[in-house]
Amino acid sequence: MTDLFTADALAALFQVIAIDLVLAGDNAIVVGMAAAAVPLAQRRKVIFWGIAAAMGLRVFFALITTQLLAIIGLTLAGGVLLLWVCWKMYRELRSHGADEIAPDEAMDAPDPSGVVTAGVAGNAAVAAAGATTFGAAIWQIVVADVSMSLDNVLAVAGAAKEHPTILVIGLVLSVVLMGAAANMIAHVLHKHRWIGWVGLAIISYVALDMIWRGSNEVLRHMA
Repeated sequence: MTDLFTADALAALFQVIAIDLVLAGDNAIVVGMAAAAVPLAQRRKVIFWGIAAAMGLRVFFALITTQLLAIIGLTLAGGVLLLWVCWKMYRELRSHGADEIAPDEAMDAPDPSGVVTAGVAGNAAVAAAGATTFGAAIWQIVVADVSMSLDNVLAVAGAAKEHPTILVIGLVLSVVLMGAAANMIAHVLHKHRWIGWVGLAIISYVALDMIWRGSNEVLRHMA
């Protein structure tokens, strides 16, 4: 535990916390935007399963992090993947988040089905009209959750480097934030855009560092 109080470890811890915050907020916005596209009666289920899938996938990837990092070339591939995440974040920040919707805001968005619910019969009508949309929304969220959860775990692992304690802290924090505070974080990031820019800079640095270390790893293996 004493290695946590070195300058290098504290810098890594700061990077890990920033990565977890920014990616948890982005993931929550993905869930909120997908939920806003389904009928009102189904939005709570979409939000619940979207957040649950994100938490579950983060736990899964966290449990196999050691095996993932042992794969030659994955650090390089993870760095390239994070660069793609950085590009998407940059575009979102440039647009000032005009189309971003947090999960709680999705509950107040207009009903795209155009059907006003009225008791059980109304709910059934909306469910029938929006069944395809509901399935498409869940699929969209799961695909995004897989990518963003893997991004989160790889970014935390890349930032933690040779500090296993910080790696564990970062992975646990990513799950906790996604489950307990993702909605709040999404609002904070939307209101204070500079936090997103700081997160983008940190993730970009981690991505380039992973590409550098991963390239050397692959070259050594080939030699």
